[in-house]
Amino acid sequence: MSDPQALFTGTQPVAPAHQFDEDRLAVWLQQHVAAFDGPLSVAQFKGGQSNPTFLLQAGERRYVLRRKPMGELLPSAHAVDREFRVIRALANTEVPVATAHALCEDPRVIGSAFYVMDHVSGRIFWDPTLPGETPDARAAIYDELNRVLAALHRVNPAAVGLADFGRPGAYLQRQVARWTRQYKAAQTETIDAVERLIDWLPQHMPPEGETRIVHGDYRIDNVIFHPSEPRILAVLDWELATLGDPLVDFAYHALTWRMPQGSRGLAGVNTAALGIPGEARYLASYLMRTERKQPVPGRDWAYYLVFNMFRLVGILQGIAHRAQLGNASNATAVQTGRRARPLAEQAWALAQSINH
Repeated sequence: MSDPQALFTGTQPVAPAHQFDEDRLAVWLQQHVAAFDGPLSVAQFKGGQSNPTFLLQAGERRYVLRRKPMGELLPSAHAVDREFRVIRALANTEVPVATAHALCEDPRVIGSAFYVMDHVSGRIFWDPTLPGETPDARAAIYDELNRVLAALHRVNPAAVGLADFGRPGAYLQRQVARWTRQYKAAQTETIDAVERLIDWLPQHMPPEGETRIVHGDYRIDNVIFHPSEPRILAVLDWELATLGDPLVDFAYHALTWRMPQGSRGLAGVNTAALGIPGEARYLASYLMRTERKQPVPGRDWAYYLVFNMFRLVGILQGIAHRAQLGNASNATAVQTGRRARPLAEQAWALAQSINH
């Protein structure tokens, strides 16, 4: 099995499919980013499967540029303008984010919309088993992951100017419809389990939950930890953020406990021996931090997991589709896209276990 830390950590020369006019970008940066100075050099981060991400070096300062991919895109995907807005809005909350400097929606600059934020130095963990860490360090890292997501879900959207960041109500209904459309738009083969889930999901929805800011892709490899402390310095990859049910968002994060090790998961891992909390204890910590008085009904929790597996199948299908088109942002896109079928079958098996 390939080492994800080696595959995804660091930078590489800009891929041919993602190259742009760096001189034109430098002129734009000088006009829109305060303190930007010096000759510009550009490298591409290895990690990330969706929006291509680049390291910009200018003098003593380093920035990160996130752009939409080139070419044909799925409807509503790769919304870098929304990423920029939510990062800006959360700047003065308990949710750690990088400082966002400027958004460019003019495709004439580099060929697609992009935004620029500060580069945050620290650790990104690509393997959720955290090899090389002590049990105490692993426990502290997972506790911090839990703390930060709970902090996000405690933010009042209206208080940070995000009251209109998503439509109110019917969150799950709209999400099921959206990911069904996204899956069909990116479909590269027929997967029977997905077709069954498309019929099953609308018929078994739990009651509507509260509305909060949801990240949409909160994982251990989408945060930057302090170089030596179990402290998150920045949450990354906000492209799927919206307003919705925070428990659904937390369940997506908790899929880590259901995914196999080969898919950067913890299924089959002796988490207790590693110092990593089990799924139930991790959920209990989150409920305590968000001051929820009632436990989550088991049937509802299972539905949230099934939905998020389905949603992840849609994401994986999008990666496979971009790999076919030749504009995927990561070299492992074909291999990643192949995870869609087994994940769909896992989701359907869990759906069938729910008694109605």
